[in-house]
Amino acid sequence: MVPSEPPSRPSLPSASGLDRRSLLKGGAVGGILSAGLPSAPSLAAQSARGFTHGVASGEPGPDRVLLWTRYVAAQDTALAVEVSRTLDFFSHTRGDTATARPENDFCAKVVIDGLEPDTWYYYRFVAPDGTVSEKGRTRTLPAGPTARFRMAVFSCSNIGFGWFNAYAHAAEANDFDLLVHTGDYFYEYEAGRYPDDPMTRRRFAPVGETVALADYRLRHASYRADPDLRRMTQLYPMIMGWDDHESANDSYADGAENHQPDTEGDWAVRKAAAMRAYREWLPVSDNPYEAYEVGDLATLFRLETRLTARSRPPSLREIMAGGTSPDDMVARLSAFRDGAYRDPARTMLGTGQEEWLASGLARSARSGKTWQVLAQQVVMGSLSTPPALAGGVTEDMPDFIRQRVMAAALASRAGLPMNMDAWDGYPAARERLLASALEAGANLLVLAGDSHNAWAFELDHGGERAGVEFAGQSVTSPGFEGYLANVPPQVLEGAVTAHNAQLKWADTSQRGYMAIELTPQRAVAEYRFLGSIAQKSTALAATKRLQTRPGEHLLEDA
Repeated sequence: MVPSEPPSRPSLPSASGLDRRSLLKGGAVGGILSAGLPSAPSLAAQSARGFTHGVASGEPGPDRVLLWTRYVAAQDTALAVEVSRTLDFFSHTRGDTATARPENDFCAKVVIDGLEPDTWYYYRFVAPDGTVSEKGRTRTLPAGPTARFRMAVFSCSNIGFGWFNAYAHAAEANDFDLLVHTGDYFYEYEAGRYPDDPMTRRRFAPVGETVALADYRLRHASYRADPDLRRMTQLYPMIMGWDDHESANDSYADGAENHQPDTEGDWAVRKAAAMRAYREWLPVSDNPYEAYEVGDLATLFRLETRLTARSRPPSLREIMAGGTSPDDMVARLSAFRDGAYRDPARTMLGTGQEEWLASGLARSARSGKTWQVLAQQVVMGSLSTPPALAGGVTEDMPDFIRQRVMAAALASRAGLPMNMDAWDGYPAARERLLASALEAGANLLVLAGDSHNAWAFELDHGGERAGVEFAGQSVTSPGFEGYLANVPPQVLEGAVTAHNAQLKWADTSQRGYMAIELTPQRAVAEYRFLGSIAQKSTALAATKRLQTRPGEHLLEDA
């Protein structure tokens, strides 16, 4: 096979009289992507019958893809699945059956295999009464020589903070091969908590916190009623991994910061409910982690860093508890730094996943693939707080923000990072991962979310360059501008970058997503910042482009 550019996005039949941009904006009656989209988030479809929440696809391979829909009826319903290379479905490439069952909240998933690599397909579901779902578009992964591959990378989409304009922009851009969501696809909090004063037009259900299976299902339904989320997921296949908020804040294998057993019951029951609803309502497999081969260009590893094996993260507050002065607290933090902090038994991935990843990195590099990409949840680069930032704390700040900033500043004095819930809280586990990447000779490219801010790191292990990290800004959740609003973003970004050797660039005040482009010559991250989340708009306020080249593990402007 001769290397070539990926196929162009499939165009509309000329008889439609519409161009591709018109279709994406919803002008095609009976056409793909926009038919039947709600004009505003609504829960009406939750009690509706028939097809209620559109279609989506995920878990692509060179010869397969997973398709998803939801169909509500009084009983199990077998849905015919039609897959075609043409929008009119005149010739079906494949046919299959998916069953919507009440026990799975009427969600239906099916894996269609036997497809051609590097190919766009249209798909739809047909009910026994002849009702037809919205049409979706998906794409298989390439096989063999691959000249270019483009991904849109999202994280941290809290519906109460604003509109999902990042999703709308990616849909309009129409220039990706794959969507990657690194987690915090939704948030578990009750109405009136984070945010305390949500946008009135961005209401969601249930009103209370998601704890039981019915709660998690309803929250998924509420988010999927968003028209921009729903439209985007009709356009592209997805690879997704949960972070903490799909279950509860700062979750780990045996608990979570936002879980109180006395009032919310057994964590294992809540965790199982969150995982079940996630797998019902999204086009994902039941495998906690997975590898995806992108031709001869890359291997994409989807990691699971939360619910299967993660040890409880350290708590700076607990470590400092009982301290009688700042110096006493720093002494307690220093003792922790020299002791339990580096305990090799503390894990993020667990032994099984660590071994699987090390083997996969070696196999990918040995086979000649240019890039080894980790699609995972939390920041891997080392990040500590400049102590001088404590001077930005004011009395009018909420108490929890003051405490968080002061704790991070004291931790920095003790030589500790700011966020123990990230890889910074698991230094031995991170060292093992980076060592395995170096041993494999990998061109390691780490994708992350979680922090709400945009970062770019040059990762090292024992002074040896080991890879680069593109950590993306959130879709809507607030970054540092929500905590240190009195510190100008440029001042904050400059101070944090100067204080952290691995950090090469940061943006701490804008929302959006990343566009990642892989070629044999370079990997480019374009951070796309939306002009607003308070109003519906796909206008960009700014972009930042960074790149790395194979074998260098260095970043430069693109």
